[in-house]
Amino acid sequence: MSSTPVLLPVEEYLNTVYRPDRDYIDGQVVERNMGETPHSRLQTFFSRFFARFEDDSGFETLTEQRLQIGPTRFRIPDVMLARLPNPDLIVHTAPLLCIEVLSSKDTVERVQERVDDYARMGVRCNWVIDPWKRKAFAAGGDGILHHEAGNMTVPGTPIAIAVDAIFAELDRLEKRAAVPGATNTEG
Repeated sequence: MSSTPVLLPVEEYLNTVYRPDRDYIDGQVVERNMGETPHSRLQTFFSRFFARFEDDSGFETLTEQRLQIGPTRFRIPDVMLARLPNPDLIVHTAPLLCIEVLSSKDTVERVQERVDDYARMGVRCNWVIDPWKRKAFAAGGDGILHHEAGNMTVPGTPIAIAVDAIFAELDRLEKRAAVPGATNTEG
């Protein structure tokens, strides 16, 4: 016996608080994998990394922000570079970049649907980062992901970072967190 999914009106989705927030796909509220430390470390790393470009580039860095893909589709990228001005509570304009960081139960194939949505919306640059396998993938406006071993870039901006540098920073953060007494206890 198959169960029919319960469809929720857009208005109800937009007026409900989910913890953690969830995607909304054509009437269905869809959970997202997250909540693991490598995932969070990379989100924090990218937020700090992009901050140095914000003043001169006409965008702001947002984490876990609702992005309206279409009338009945909302996604929540792990990180996005949203164009300015951005006066709304929900981003409606195609960002310069969407980043998805894989959780331990995610796969690149599963995230492809999200990247396809971003590409259909007009996002010309998408990154998928796998902290577990230490791999990075990029897609242009066509949404086709390809393995990236060199530099991750955002076309039309000065943003570029070596894939090795991303994972070197993740390694540094993980090593720092594993050292007993590594926290600063000075007041």
